[in-house]
Amino acid sequence: AVVSTQSGHYGRVECFIAEQNMVGVSLGCGARNRTIPFCSTFATFFTRAMDQIRMAAVSQSQLNMVGSHCGVSIGEDGPSQMALEDIAAFRAIPNLVYFYPSDAVSACRAVELAANYKNMTFIRTSRPATPVIYANDETFEIGKAKIVKESAEDKVLVIGAGITLDSAMKAHSSLQGKGTNIRVMDPFTIKPLDKEAVLKHAKECGGRVVTVEDHYPEGGIGEAVAAVLSNADFITKHKMLAVREIPRSGPPAVLLDMFGISANKVEDAVMDLIE
Repeated sequence: AVVSTQSGHYGRVECFIAEQNMVGVSLGCGARNRTIPFCSTFATFFTRAMDQIRMAAVSQSQLNMVGSHCGVSIGEDGPSQMALEDIAAFRAIPNLVYFYPSDAVSACRAVELAANYKNMTFIRTSRPATPVIYANDETFEIGKAKIVKESAEDKVLVIGAGITLDSAMKAHSSLQGKGTNIRVMDPFTIKPLDKEAVLKHAKECGGRVVTVEDHYPEGGIGEAVAAVLSNADFITKHKMLAVREIPRSGPPAVLLDMFGISANKVEDAVMDLIE
């Protein structure tokens, strides 16, 4: 757990393999606004502390959590270390903002926004290196998505985050070379999701949407987007790419393809919608 005080000093508390205790220590440090606490571990291990997290929300506490090593993209560490349920779990926590940055710049901005948010936050971070796609002075807001690839001829809206935003951007480059344009959205926050942006850009792409996520389908980005599209006043076609079985250990690129969330799989989904 890392805490910063109002005077600008920083402290670190090592809690070892005791995630419940780590969350409790962070909550104590943040009581009465004495510090701005951040606690960090592998995202999947926060499930051990869900009772403390739930009660922290009931108490309207300030708590910032950073969950790393999410999804199959961590590779060789194997399924016991792969967070594939965390989006579903944390979307259900009241007043919590769920950040999912996709590069170093957006991760930095997520930490800044989290530190200034009065309730609870969760920042989902990936293990693999991802390209820096934003300028250092790019501004971010809670609940506001970014469009990272766009043209007037876009046929499909593709929504990805973290490592799967990279999959979407690679698919964009490949499809563009074949004469097909897609629009790529980075949601930045999964909760709150930018509903207005989803509907606006889905409509401009003919109602065709692909979501791709390094997470199980239940409770993830795809279902959050599907809930938004259910209220659309136009016809929509939505393909959800997600990890649909218990994964295995292996090289990250191999696992992304094996479990259906690689750039190649995004391309296939796009073409299925168009055809």
